[in-house]
Amino acid sequence: MSRLFIDCRDVPSKAKCTVAISAEKDDELVEAAVQHAIAVHEEHDSPELRRMIRGAMKNGSPPP
Repeated sequence: MSRLFIDCRDVPSKAKCTVAISAEKDDELVEAAVQHAIAVHEEHDSPELRRMIRGAMKNGSPPP
């Protein structure tokens, strides 16, 4: 099974976050990324945030 990932380095932010999160299931990745966005980036859980996260997901593993 292929992995999916989202990398905060791809999204400009004041936090200059370097976290990358990966999972085998897209729903797991979305949930982890939402929790990270809330805790670190002070975002609010919303359908728009979840759409943005799904749009930023990539196949494979994050680069070093």
